Amino acid sequence: MKTALVAGSTGLIGNQLIDLLLSDNYYDVVKAISRTPLEKKHTKLENIVLDFDRMAEYAGQLNADDVFCCLGTTIKKVKTKEKFRQVDFVYPLELAKLSKANGAKQYLLVSALGADKKSSIFYNQVKGEVEEAIGDVGFTTYHIFRPSLLMGDRQENRSGEEAGKVFFKYLGFLVPKKYKGIDSIKVARAMQAFAKQATSGRHVHESAELQQY
Repeated sequence: MKTALVAGSTGLIGNQLIDLLLSDNYYDVVKAISRTPLEKKHTKLENIVLDFDRMAEYAGQLNADDVFCCLGTTIKKVKTKEKFRQVDFVYPLELAKLSKANGAKQYLLVSALGADKKSSIFYNQVKGEVEEAIGDVGFTTYHIFRPSLLMGDRQENRSGEEAGKVFFKYLGFLVPKKYKGIDSIKVARAMQAFAKQATSGRHVHESAELQQY
């Protein structure tokens, strides 16, 4: 019996990923973590409603074979660098530690193009730091996905991203493949595909590679 655990289940990638996993016979149970109850209903779906700031209190429910972390926000939304770091660094790392302690073998993380702990850009720096920190947790298999600007319909409005989507729609042919905007469903499909491969170790998937899914 194979179990998947998804964090960031109401986000662009996470929402689509859950649908893919629910329709995939590879998993018998799909656990989705969220702050509020999901509207999705499925016989395989278990919705774990929790307070991310008190995640350790729900540790007993965070057991799975494969953990998919699609958590992420923007400084514009949460207002401060500290709160951004909480969502993009603290929560993914805490999830990694708790699920690993429960026996999880594989962790799949949505990071970002340009992630680098030495970057002068705060966003990329945090992404690079969390990649490294989770790598130290000791999963048998660790996949990192670094998409460029995500294309898709978000529940929330991000004005900067909307402008970027318009640019890529009409002038995307001018941009090198590495930097092209990518449909969120492609990232979700890639996560689903790589999770089912019998690999071990650390694997980094850049945006250009993800475009094929």
